[in-house]
Amino acid sequence: MNSSSVDATVDAGPLIVRLPALQRALAEFDPIPAIEIAFLAASEGNAVAPPGGELLFDDPAGDAHIKFGYLPNSSHFIVKVIAGYYDNACRGLPSLGGLVMLFDRRTGQPVAILLDDGWLTNLRTAAAGAVAARYLAPRRVRAIGVLGTGVQARMQVEHLQHVTPCRDLIAWGRNPENLARYAAEMTGKGYRVVAADNPGQVAAAANLIVTATPSATPLLLREQIRPGTHITAIGADTADKNELDPAILRAADIAAVDSRLLAGTRGESRRALEAGILAPSDLLELGEIVAEPTLGRRTDDQITVADLCGLAVQDIIIAEAALEALRRIGEPA
Repeated sequence: MNSSSVDATVDAGPLIVRLPALQRALAEFDPIPAIEIAFLAASEGNAVAPPGGELLFDDPAGDAHIKFGYLPNSSHFIVKVIAGYYDNACRGLPSLGGLVMLFDRRTGQPVAILLDDGWLTNLRTAAAGAVAARYLAPRRVRAIGVLGTGVQARMQVEHLQHVTPCRDLIAWGRNPENLARYAAEMTGKGYRVVAADNPGQVAAAANLIVTATPSATPLLLREQIRPGTHITAIGADTADKNELDPAILRAADIAAVDSRLLAGTRGESRRALEAGILAPSDLLELGEIVAEPTLGRRTDDQITVADLCGLAVQDIIIAEAALEALRRIGEPA
């Protein structure tokens, strides 16, 4: 490959695509229906996607995740590597880096390398939050609460536009400067934003809360959660992260996960399972709720939680959609 290539290049090997080309190709793509299909496929066993691997780093702090798999009716299998380093901003670098590789299932030959810098993962994660809210959030959202000020804190809220017309937003973050920047950005996008002094203020004002931090200790406590609240927790994607008091899961009328298998190894549910205050049978998979919506929220006063760790099948479907979109707009393949 010519090192001067910017967006997409093809030689005798795979299609190599950089982030700007991916974003152009998927500019009109709605990922939410695709991620609903991914949840269904996972819960119905219609995907070959073994548990992924991860690497945890201390100095500097970060982690890397490897996910892989394929769908039985797909022409490709995929391997994704994504790494997050929390101090990268101090180095003038994005916090996420990574790529997605697609291979021909019939021959094993590489078909495409998507140099997405973690954007496809962010896209499918934000869509997953919207799917969770569609089935579990209250009918009338009083205010959207966000813990965190990073990319997911923005993208989760933006994708909730497909679920609720609410534009009242209350946000909290550990870094006041980052919180001020986040509030200014979301105000520019048409939201009425209040910056909270602590997570408890978020819980008091919002009945749809998204937690999107790498916290290792609970930010929200059981006594702070009001009846009728829905929480989508996405930060605890490794075993050492924890955003919610485990008692919140125990008190929830509906505790949903993307995977019962993963819930035993990471995510908010893991702590409740280990403490013995929750059993695997107490958990619903979100794919089961998509298949049978009556399993979702039924009354306005229920407390609901979606504990999302991320599934390889989501990466498979989003990567396939990206490749299809690239071919449709005429990128060489």
